[in-house]
Amino acid sequence: LMNAAVAQGVEPAQIAQHCDSVSLCFSKGLGAPSGAVLAGCREFVTEAWRVRKLLGGGMRQAGVLAAAARLGLQQAEATLRRDHDNARRFAEGIHVLDSPLWSINLAAVETNIVMVNVQAAWPSPAELCDRLRAVSEEEEAEAGQAVSVLLLPWAARTVRAVWHRDISARDTELARRKLEFVARKCQE
Repeated sequence: LMNAAVAQGVEPAQIAQHCDSVSLCFSKGLGAPSGAVLAGCREFVTEAWRVRKLLGGGMRQAGVLAAAARLGLQQAEATLRRDHDNARRFAEGIHVLDSPLWSINLAAVETNIVMVNVQAAWPSPAELCDRLRAVSEEEEAEAGQAVSVLLLPWAARTVRAVWHRDISARDTELARRKLEFVARKCQE
């Protein structure tokens, strides 16, 4: 919800008005250690509360977590905008590499998620992710440092990259360079 609101330049309420219920996780993108909120009609929230208690859910003295969630909400627009900008820079950076191994649909990069379409028969998305995660002496010698990039094989021919508040613009550039290095090694 928050990523969509920032990407569209609207208040979250403008999106939520079209929903019967909304759940917002404070630890995803907003940086709180945990916590979530559920909103909907009174009957829905009452039933959710009852089921939560029935299943043993609940926290005591959650004020510290609530303070972290509040801070995350206050900083959400700036934080998520930075995540979106980093994801866009990464997508544009690997798009211009024009590698036969993958493609990027730049029009689909709207938030903090980049989907990389693996075009070649080799490496598979899982193999590509393994190579991005691994660090070699050759890479250290060539680049002057070791970089391990964690991406997720998402589908049969797709890899998913997601940005969050702990990934800087420098980290993003290092990830792009690592992808360039891996592409070069796969093509050799």
